[in-house]
Amino acid sequence: MLVLAFDTATPAVTAALHDSDRVLSEHTTIDARRHGELLVPTIERVVREAGAALRDVTAIVAGSGPGPYTGLRVGLMTAQGLATTLGVPAYGICTLDAVAYGSGLAEPFLVATDARRKEVFWARYADMRTRLDGPFVDRPADVPVEGLPVVGAGAALYAEVLGKNDAPPYPYAGALAALAAERLAEGAPLGPPRPIYLRRPDAVVPGAPKRVTA
Repeated sequence: MLVLAFDTATPAVTAALHDSDRVLSEHTTIDARRHGELLVPTIERVVREAGAALRDVTAIVAGSGPGPYTGLRVGLMTAQGLATTLGVPAYGICTLDAVAYGSGLAEPFLVATDARRKEVFWARYADMRTRLDGPFVDRPADVPVEGLPVVGAGAALYAEVLGKNDAPPYPYAGALAALAAERLAEGAPLGPPRPIYLRRPDAVVPGAPKRVTA
């Protein structure tokens, strides 16, 4: 099994290759405005550094959000396109699950990522593998922390409310790939690469113009 994983639901444009035993290569660039420009070169880089070729990939996994509409769409469309081209399955995993897995925590905690608009996307976990509730989108003050540690970029951004934690802030693709490889090896069901949207996109189709009367 050779799993290619990537995520563009946060400012981290991240990709990794996993052979079911370990992460062979991983690369991440933090740039919230260049997901479309950076993702494919990042994929090409991790495949090359692993000494592999795209045709060797047996599964593709993309972070499915929640996240800003434009960046999230880049990763999911790339996953669908590559899967069709290579003739391999594509899966989606909640981006917050990747952050949780990367934390390595074995006790209850929350994950919070930046949702912009002074809000966070968040979910509750029993441990690094088990999501209990969520994902949701709320203002930081409305997140029911209840004394639990909070990991993710949202915790760092709103440390005065959520409490700062030293765990990795982003859903690094190495963690996403390792989580996917673990679930696939166990025969756990993985869904398709479909976006998790918790609110409508900013861009909407304009409505009919209003009538003007004299």
